[in-house]
Amino acid sequence: MNETLLVKHAVGGRAFIDSGKDDISYEWEQTGEETRFTLALPHDERVAEIMKWKDELNVFLFQEQEGQPTKKIWFYVKDGPVTYDAASRQLTIVAQSKIEYIPEQFSTKL
Repeated sequence: MNETLLVKHAVGGRAFIDSGKDDISYEWEQTGEETRFTLALPHDERVAEIMKWKDELNVFLFQEQEGQPTKKIWFYVKDGPVTYDAASRQLTIVAQSKIEYIPEQFSTKL
């Protein structure tokens, strides 16, 4: 499976992280209703902007499997927490809810 992670500003749609374009390692785990994302990155402008807008973030996963349509999972961060640990160079984002869907099932074809 090929997976792409995006971290975006919920209001303006600006992308802070795109694992398809940026060399970023990350892990994620589902625990009950929450999903925890842990990203390994240096403290740079992206991290500063994410922390600035931490109350207005969405996280997306695009999962592609051969012969299957792309599945999109949209995570709502809501109240976080969103933290950055400079010593370990880890950004942690906790999302409280999610929606999973197949984008092509919502096409505008008439």
